[in-house]
Amino acid sequence: MKNQLTVTMWIVIGAVVILGGEFLITHWYPGHHERVIESTLKLLPYRSDSLGIEMNVAAGIYGKVTDFPGGIRIYRPELLGTGPSITITSAPNPSHLDTFSDQKLAQLETRGVTQGILGYNFEHTKFNGRDAVLIWKYDSAHRWMVVTGRVIAPDRIVRAVCTTGDDDQTLFTSACSMSLRTIQLLGSPPPESDSAPTEVN
Repeated sequence: MKNQLTVTMWIVIGAVVILGGEFLITHWYPGHHERVIESTLKLLPYRSDSLGIEMNVAAGIYGKVTDFPGGIRIYRPELLGTGPSITITSAPNPSHLDTFSDQKLAQLETRGVTQGILGYNFEHTKFNGRDAVLIWKYDSAHRWMVVTGRVIAPDRIVRAVCTTGDDDQTLFTSACSMSLRTIQLLGSPPPESDSAPTEVN
C-alpha cells in the first residue's frame, strides 16, 4: 500500500510539473518575450552638446555614458559577458560637402565583397534629412553584430558604431539600427533633397 501511494504521489507531481510547464510555454512565455522586446526597443532621448548631436537610444543599450576626447560611449554593463554599446565620434569634414562622394559610396557598397566581410549589408540613407550610410557586419572574433552609421554635414562627419554584445543578436541588431537612424546633428538645418535612399545587400 505504501509503495502504491508513493507511485501515485509521483504521478501527481509529474502531472503538475507537465501542466505547469505547458502553461509557462503557451501562456506566460509569449507575453514575457513581447515585454522584453518592447522594453529593449523603447527609445530614450540623449543629447551631447560636445558632439553637437541629439538622438534616441534603445533602452536595452542605454545604461551609462562615458566621455573621451572626441567622443562618447553609451553602454549597458553586464555582470557576465559584454553588453551592447554605442560609440560616437566626430571629425572635421575636409570636403565641406553635405553629401558623401560617389567614390566613397562605391567603396562602402563593395567592401563586403572585396574584403570578404561576413554578414555585410550597406544602406545609403538619411538621418533626419542629412546624407548618411548604415553598414551591418558580423564580427567573427567576438561573435556579435556591428552596426555603423555615418552622417555628414559641411563642417563634420559623425560616426556611430553600435555593437550588440553577447545578448540576443537579432533583437539588439534592431536596437542598434533604430538608435542610429535617429541621430540628428545640431546647428544649421540639413539641405533639401529629393534623392531616394538605396540599399545594397
